[in-house]
Amino acid sequence: MRLIYHPAAEAELIEAAQFYERRINSLGAQFLEAADRVNKRILEEPERCRTIEEDVRLYRMPRFPYAVYYRVLPDQIRILAFKHHSRDPDYWRSRLSE
Repeated sequence: MRLIYHPAAEAELIEAAQFYERRINSLGAQFLEAADRVNKRILEEPERCRTIEEDVRLYRMPRFPYAVYYRVLPDQIRILAFKHHSRDPDYWRSRLSE
């Protein structure tokens, strides 16, 4: 199975890493490593995380205040958002139809 990022989710991941790197040297790299571990866990057990609506699942990142929203499709896992906990909970929903 392949892991595919929605373009906006990829941008969120990069922006978050840059934010953390500006705060503390190497924290951005630690954030990306944590995201990579989350992605590996999702690929290993895509059905593990709870469904929040329809076929969208949620994985909370350890250590960082982010959650990964994703869909399990027949041939891929589609990452819809890397959402900071303080953001509007519905901002990513338009990505479902893209």
